Amino acid sequence: MRIEQLEYLAAVTEHGSLRRASEAMHISQPALSEAVTKLEKELGATLLDRRRTGSRISRQGLDLLQNMTEVLEAVDRLRQAAGQQSVRRRDLRIGTVVTASASLLAPALRDLHARHGSGGVEVVNGRQVDIQQGLAEGSLDLGLVNVLPGDEVPPTLVADRLIEGTPVACLPVGHRLTTQEEVTVDDLRAEPHVLMRPGFVMHRYAHRLFAGSLPGTTYATDGAEMGKAMVAAGLGISVLPDFSIVADPLVDAGVLTTRQIRTDQTTVTLLMLRRRAERVPEPLHDLQRALVRQARIYLASVDQPWTNSVSAVS
Repeated sequence: MRIEQLEYLAAVTEHGSLRRASEAMHISQPALSEAVTKLEKELGATLLDRRRTGSRISRQGLDLLQNMTEVLEAVDRLRQAAGQQSVRRRDLRIGTVVTASASLLAPALRDLHARHGSGGVEVVNGRQVDIQQGLAEGSLDLGLVNVLPGDEVPPTLVADRLIEGTPVACLPVGHRLTTQEEVTVDDLRAEPHVLMRPGFVMHRYAHRLFAGSLPGTTYATDGAEMGKAMVAAGLGISVLPDFSIVADPLVDAGVLTTRQIRTDQTTVTLLMLRRRAERVPEPLHDLQRALVRQARIYLASVDQPWTNSVSAVS
């Protein structure tokens, strides 16, 4: 067994395919594939599920992933102690449903850079199911997802609550509904609507809110940022978690505003998801703590208590 074999397998897991891994590792695809195959034969385990759409870590590979990661981290520490410059650098990959990016993730990444300096971070936008799958397979290190009451998190993941909020109507300033302190479901149904696509929690919420009878004119998008831009452009109104709008520059600039939805008591919770692991790399641990810290800052800014909303990361 050679260290580079473990590094190649980690690269395939991180990048999702042999081709992208070979490009990142600067090695030919056949050579990388042969190295992983030899490792599989040596361990007597199938480490990758090879498919036309790409290679993903197998169930056996997942069972061994934590051990392989610990070996690679130990090798990195040995190289650092010896003063070598060839320490393996792995980008942190964060999956997010976008609604947390502006108010939490961006300042948390700024804190991470201030602490660790140079280092790669990749932010991947996706649906909740894709983020959970990426965490399970090892291609993502951390996930930010929204959940509704009753939603469950897979037992293989750890969930920390960051913010608990409520859905609100997102409206252009000057819209006729802004003359009301609250809006009703019928008020909303009568307007053109910007919805989230299937797979996003606010898509499910919209179907609950409108009892399956959606507004006549709708647009669909992948996340809150594009949804807010479409609302600002006058294409319709939207329903989003309050924490995705309160600190938005479009609100500060007087372009967008919000209204509470009458009689609706639904909560939306922003969760930070991570794999269960005995040891967490220092940069990832620091990013988790930075996100918790930014959640507390946000809640303090909107005069909400953080003790019931934020889970501490040890």
